[in-house]
This record gives sequence, structure tokens and C-alpha cells, in this order.
Amino acid sequence: MADAKSEKPVLSDPITLRVPQDILDDIEKIAETSDRSRSWVIVRALKYYLMAEGNDILQIRKGEEQIARGEFVDAEEFFAEVLDEKKSDAA
Repeated sequence: MADAKSEKPVLSDPITLRVPQDILDDIEKIAETSDRSRSWVIVRALKYYLMAEGNDILQIRKGEEQIARGEFVDAEEFFAEVLDEKKSDAA
């Protein structure tokens, strides 16, 4: 039985991607220097993008979907409640 770390991820069908030549040159240099494939370098770069800026975009989308479903609190009501609780705590 193979452990989870040795299992390879499920891959998609191949995709075609056009990138500016200067970026491809850098990808090829990184791949050669690190003894990896161009695909490995590109997938790694995409993973880092998805963890950072891509995640921000996905969180915005999630929030928009929640708003569309009515899952939100009105900001004025929220702040009025928070300020009211602070007044009660101060007494």
C-alpha cells in the first residue's frame, strides 16, 4: 500500500497556453536549474497564485454568493448593536 505522499495528483487533460516569450524563457531557466519540467514550474506558480490573489478573488465571489442568498448583516444594524453592547459593558 502506497502512502499518501507518494501518490501522484490526478491530472487534467493537457491544455494549450500562450505566454510571453520572456516569461517562457524564465520558466525554462527555472526548470533547467531545478531539474524540473516546465509543467512543474507552471503548476507551482499557479498554486502560489491561487493561494494568494486567486484566493482573494474566490473569497469575494463567496461573499457575493452569500449576499445573493440573503446571508448577510446590515452594517448599520451591526455597528448599532456593537456600540450598544459597549455602552452596556461600561455601566
